[in-house]
This record gives sequence, structure tokens and C-alpha cells, in this order.
Amino acid sequence: MSVLLGVSTASLLAWLWLTFCQGGFWRTDVRLPPHVPGTEHRPEVVVIVPARDEAEVLPLSLPSLLAQGYAGPARVILVDDGSSDGTGELARRLGAAPGSLPLTVTSPGEPPQGWTGKLWALRHGVELAGDAEYLLFTDADIAHGRDSLDGLVAAAEGGYDLVSQMARLRTETRWERLIVPAFVYFFAQLYPFRRSNRPGTRTAAAAGGCTLVRREALERAGGVAAIRGAVIDDVNLARAVKRGGGRTWLGLAEQVDSVRPYPELGQLWRMVSRSAYAQLRHSVLLLLGTVLGLGLVYLVPPVLLVVGVATADLPLALVSAAAYGLMVCTFVPMLRYYGQRAAAALLLPFTASLYLLMTVDSAVQHWRGRGAAWKGRTYGAPADSPGSDVPV
Repeated sequence: MSVLLGVSTASLLAWLWLTFCQGGFWRTDVRLPPHVPGTEHRPEVVVIVPARDEAEVLPLSLPSLLAQGYAGPARVILVDDGSSDGTGELARRLGAAPGSLPLTVTSPGEPPQGWTGKLWALRHGVELAGDAEYLLFTDADIAHGRDSLDGLVAAAEGGYDLVSQMARLRTETRWERLIVPAFVYFFAQLYPFRRSNRPGTRTAAAAGGCTLVRREALERAGGVAAIRGAVIDDVNLARAVKRGGGRTWLGLAEQVDSVRPYPELGQLWRMVSRSAYAQLRHSVLLLLGTVLGLGLVYLVPPVLLVVGVATADLPLALVSAAAYGLMVCTFVPMLRYYGQRAAAALLLPFTASLYLLMTVDSAVQHWRGRGAAWKGRTYGAPADSPGSDVPV
């Protein structure tokens, strides 16, 4: 039992470090300040939307961009990345609505070797954006509140070169409620928002669904070409901007929501597993460390708590309960952000075990040559890919 107590103590120490030394990752108050649209003139913004087979969600997202109340020149470029479901034609019809921002629908053709489809589409959009001061990269499944663009630019004008918001994902089905809050919680654990937002730190992160970047900062970072092979493009973009001397900001969203449904576990599984091994830089050692770490941090506390209670081992039960308590308490703020009951935090070990399996599956798919698959395209990990160096 002394061995089990040692393991439980190691888990508790890990949770004490995560809770108090990992940049307050569990806090959900990193958000843009309340924004009241003013009448001052804003600089020009071009919104770039990469879209591949997005006809299902486009009617729920694109109109929200076209209806932005922005106090300055703004237009939208939708880059149709080889869609086969009529995405481009649908976008043109939606863009014909009276009072909409100007919309351009274009297609860049198939990406050349070494480029991901999304980044090739973004590069094409940036070329068409001209000399606009700001570029908003936003995914085709993201709906924006009417003042979202104005609020992003107002924040950037306060001294940031990149402002990104983690879109609020759907939590309507049972599996979405179980998986989604943990997804954001784990992301924040890897990239604590407060630490990422501090100048001079190595940590840098962004959320690809909603990222406003100053054009000059993007050019200093080497443009989209600097991250052309990155599967996890948002984090790599933030890192490139920060390395170029720019200031970055990332927080949780109030007016930015994903409308993409993930009703079944299999769809959520693919969302996570397609990039999990890329997050580990396709390293077997990092994979083994991640599996052991997830087990120690998330599975050991509840399992050894049960063992301690069943064997009347009070020290083991108390130490395990303390670790489990810290786990639950740090997850509750994220659950509240998603409008869920605090009691759901007790299920986090089960959710973490699913993420562990998703990560292993991601590695297995990579070893089988399937890599990061997305809508008919599969990306490997060439040694010279800019995306292979993922910051942690």
C-alpha cells in the first residue's frame, strides 16, 4: 500500500502544480471587455473564410458575418476550397441579401505539395485582401454576433497584433456536453490563456475559428507561407506572430459560436484524433509520456480513492480525495461557462480516458499512413514542415 500512497501523492503534487502554477488555466474570466460600439472610424478589415464542403452550416454562419455592424470599411472573402456540395454557389446566394457586406467568392485550386488545404485557402484570401490593415480568419462554421468584428478590432487597437477568441462550441447532445467542455479545458491546460497573453513568454496560442491579425504583423511573421504545412495552424500562427515581436491575446468568446453539430461520439472522436498526434510532434516518447501523464493526473485519483475506502486505508483515501477534489474544482468554471451543472465535473476522469484513447488512436492512424485526415485530404508529417514544431 505504500507504493499506492506514493502514486497517489505524486498525483496530488501534480494537481497542486497545475492548480497554482500553470497560469490559472482553469479560470474562465479571460474575455474581451464589454464592448459598446462607437461612431469612431475603424480601419479596413477583410474577413477571410476558408470553406470546404460547408453547405450544411453556411446558412447559419455566413449571414452573421455579412450583417456585421462595423464602423469602417469591411468585406468578406469566402475561399471555396474544392467543395463538391455547392458551397460556393450557396455563398453567392447568401451574399445577395440586401444590406450585406460586400462578398467575394473565389477558389484557389488544389494546394501544392507541403500546404494544408486550409492554409492554401487563407493564403489566397490574403492575396485578394490587398492593403487592408486587419484580416479576420474565421471558419465556415462560426457564427458572429453583430458587434463581434467591431469588438475584435477595438481590442487590437488597444495594442495587440493578434486577437483570437475560442468560439463557444455546441453542447446540445449528450456526447457534446461530455466532450466539449473538457476539450476547451485541456486546451487551456496546454496553453494557459493568461500566460500566452503575456509578452515575452514562450507560450503562444490562438483559436483558428476566430483570429484577427494585423496585416503588417502577419507579413513580419513570414505570411501564411511560414506555417504552410501546419495541421495545428492557429497555435503556429500565434507563435509566428509572437516571434516576430507582435503581441497576442486569446480568450473565451461571448459573441462567437460554432454551429457545427457533433451529435455522435464518432464525430467528436475524429475531431480530436485527427490532430492529437500532431500536437505531440509525432513523437513516440511524447505519446508515452502523455498516456502516463493522463493516467497519473486523471485516472489515479478516483481509482485509488475507491481502493483507499474499500481497504480502510485512510491516508490513501485522503490524499486521493484531495487530488480528485482539485480536479473537480478546476473543471467547474468551464462547466459553468457552458451552462452545465457542477456535478458533471465528477465525470472528468471518464472523459479523460476517452481523450487518452483518442490520442492513441491518432498515433495509430498516423502509423498506418492516414495522418491528419479532413474532408478527403490526409496530411502526414514531413520533416521540414513548419507545422511539425508545435509549441508546448
